[in-house]
This record gives sequence, C-alpha cells and structure tokens, in this order.
Amino acid sequence: MPDTLDRRLNAYREDLAEARLRGVIDAKRYVEGRPATVSAPVTPLRARPDLACGADTELLYGEAARVLDVADGWAWVKSELDGYVGYVPHGAMEDATLPPTHIVQVPRTFAYRGADLRFPQAFALSMGSRLTVVGETETRGMRYFLLDGGLAVVADHCAPAGLPVAEDYVSVAARMLETPYLWGGRSGFGIDCSGLVQLSMLMTGRHVPRDTDMQVEAIGRPIGREELVRGDLVFWKGHVAIMEDELTLLHANGHTMTVAREGLDDAIRRIGWLYAQPTGYRRP
Repeated sequence: MPDTLDRRLNAYREDLAEARLRGVIDAKRYVEGRPATVSAPVTPLRARPDLACGADTELLYGEAARVLDVADGWAWVKSELDGYVGYVPHGAMEDATLPPTHIVQVPRTFAYRGADLRFPQAFALSMGSRLTVVGETETRGMRYFLLDGGLAVVADHCAPAGLPVAEDYVSVAARMLETPYLWGGRSGFGIDCSGLVQLSMLMTGRHVPRDTDMQVEAIGRPIGREELVRGDLVFWKGHVAIMEDELTLLHANGHTMTVAREGLDDAIRRIGWLYAQPTGYRRP
C-alpha cells in the first residue's frame, strides 16, 4: 500500500477500502459505505477499534458520516465533515434519515425530555451539533425546538443549518475561553488547538481541515510576523493559535489545560523552551 496515503483521510485496509481508492491501492473489496448520522452527543474517533486507543478527533451529535464496515461492536467510518477516518462504537451511529435543520450555536446546551427547563436532561450538546427540528412550542415564555422522540432544546441556542452563525470566527473562539483542553477534542466539553480553529471557523460557514499539519498547508496564505492582526494564525510544530489582536492570542493549550488568552511574545517565549519557534504565520 502506498506510504503517501494519509490514513487519517483515506480509508483502506488489506481487506477493505473505500471505493474511490479502487485502482490506487489493492484491497480484497471496495465499498461506498452507507450514510449514517452520529447519535451520541460526542464520540471519540479512534485509529483502532480499541477503547485503550486514544482519540484522534471527535464526531458530534447529528454529524454525517459513511459507515464502511461494522464488526465486533465497532463501526469503521469516514466523516462527511472533514473526511477523517476511524473507529467509533457501533451504537454511536444510526441510519441517516432527515437532514439537519439547525445547528447548536452556543458552547454547550441540553436536550431536555420535554419542553420545560425543569424537565430532566437527556444529554448535553456541544456547539456544532446538528439537530433535526420537527416542531416548536413555548413554555412560560421560553421557546423550545422539538426533536424526534419527544426531546426539546432551547430555540435561542440554535441557528438554521447551512448558514453562517457568526461573521467573526475569533469571537466564536473567545466564547470557548476556559473550556478544558482535550487531546483530540473538538467540542464545547473539551477541545484541542486545531479543534478550536476548526469549530470556530465552522460556525462562520468555513470548512477547514482537522489537524494542525493539515491546516498549515490549507488555510489562507503565509504572512510575516510583523503583519499579524486579529484573525491570523500562528503555527508551531503540532500547535496553532488564533490572534485576537496584534499582541494577544487565543489557544487551547496543555500549559493551562484550557482555552486561554495569552500574549504573543509570552507564548512564543514559553513554548520555545520545548517546541522551538513558530513555524509560520497565516492569514485565513
């Protein structure tokens, strides 16, 4: 099998590969996969079907994916959002039905077991989760969207799917301040540096790759450090930060273990002790 194919973005094994790789790699069979929807609030996507294997990334509630194979309680899937490939518990996926109508626009919210904030919560939802709204109601002055199965969410926490929720992705990132740092995370419950970039840009209608090494090749154009302004990106090997203004950045980082605000010079000096100087600056 070619060493040049990135396993994060190309689904192939000796026994099975996605159909688009026919003629590129040898496999016993090729499949298109079946469309499915993520039914768990947040589910880790792993490189191997093993709970001891750390997550490479996460899939959020309502996101679309293609199921390529199911075996031993695991589904081998490819995300329709960013093309990431990996394994999730089979129970975290369900057959695709109606397309999503709305997206969660706040960092975190709840799905209630009925249209009342006093009702029990079925589960929590992250920013970026997709919802299929089937109705609307009001209880004591609060609007709720109704979902299949009798669940309800606060209507003001949602926005129409397919439209930008915000114009400025930096403002979205700032709403995630103090969210815990989580390796492989891309939700309002835990997020890493490139996940913060991806999720924040997603809310402005921009789809960008998942990982730092992908983002540094795909997002925007290179600039010099002296050109940095709000919205520009600073890259280190394995890390990325978002400029909030000419002197300050936002990033999910393992130093504070949160999404934090930090001075650019302070960050460069601190990170330099372990990971050297920035590898580049880019303007989206």
